[in-house]
Amino acid sequence: MRVRVWGARGSIASPGPDTVRYGGNTSCVEVEGADGTIVILDAGTGIRPLGVRLRDEPRGPIHLMLTHLHVDHLEGLGIFAPIWSADTELHVWGPSSPVSSLEQRVSRYFSPPLFPVHLADVPATVTLHDAPEGSWEVGGLTVTSAPILHVGPTVGYRIEEGGRAMAYVTDHEPAIGADLETAAEEWISGHELAFGVDLLIHDSQYTDEEYPDHIGWGHSSVSHVATFAERAKVERLWLFHHDPMHTDADVDRMVRQVRDRWEVGEERCVGAAEGLEIEV
Repeated sequence: MRVRVWGARGSIASPGPDTVRYGGNTSCVEVEGADGTIVILDAGTGIRPLGVRLRDEPRGPIHLMLTHLHVDHLEGLGIFAPIWSADTELHVWGPSSPVSSLEQRVSRYFSPPLFPVHLADVPATVTLHDAPEGSWEVGGLTVTSAPILHVGPTVGYRIEEGGRAMAYVTDHEPAIGADLETAAEEWISGHELAFGVDLLIHDSQYTDEEYPDHIGWGHSSVSHVATFAERAKVERLWLFHHDPMHTDADVDRMVRQVRDRWEVGEERCVGAAEGLEIEV
C-alpha cells in the first residue's frame, strides 16, 4: 500500500515562510491499496489538494477515517472536491459517542453559521459509520480501530495489506497516568494498534520543555513518542501533528531529539511533511 501525507500540522493551519518544508495544512493522510482502494485518514485542510486530484480520477468508493471531531481534523471536508459530485460514494468512519451520533456531530460543523451548506444537501452520497472497536475490510485493506487517550472520543487506526502494516495514532497522550518505560504493554494506550508496524505516524506536538504546561491536553512530547515507538517495536516513525507555533527548524530539532532518544537514524525516523510518500 502507498501512504502519502497531505497535511501534518496540528490545531490550526499555519502557512508561511517558517513552515514551508513541513507544510502548514492540518491533518490528512492518504492510504491507497494495491487494488486502488482509497482510505483517507482525517479531513484537515490537507484534504483540499487531495480532493483536487481525486476529482479527476475515476474510482470506486472513498473511505474517510476520522480520528475525532476536533475542527483541525474535520475542517477540510467542505472543500473536498469529490463531495460536490453526484458520482461520489463517500463513507465516513469515526468514533462513537454516547451523547450524539457521528452524523449529528459532523453535521454540526457542516451547517450554518460554520459552513453555508448542510451536509445533507451535498450532491455526493455520504454514509456515516461508527468505527467498530476491532477490524473490518475496506476493499483489499484490513482496517482496525481502537480508542486512544485524547480529549473527547478519539480512535487510532491500523491498516494492513499483504502482511504489511501502518498505524495512524495522532492526537494521543499515552503517558498521562502511566510511565511508558515501565508500564505493562496492555496498559499503554495505542500499543496494540502500533505494535510491530512497518510505519507509525504518531503525534509529537510538544518538546519535553513544553509538555509540563500541557499535561492532559491530549498530545505527546518527543520523549514520549520515542519511548512509545521503542516499546511498540515499530520499523519506521513519522512525527506528526506539528504544533502551529513550531517552525521548520523547531521540528528539525525535535526529530533529532527523537532519533537520539530512540537511538535510530534518518532511515527510521523523520518528520512528516506534505508530499512525504512511502510504499509500505
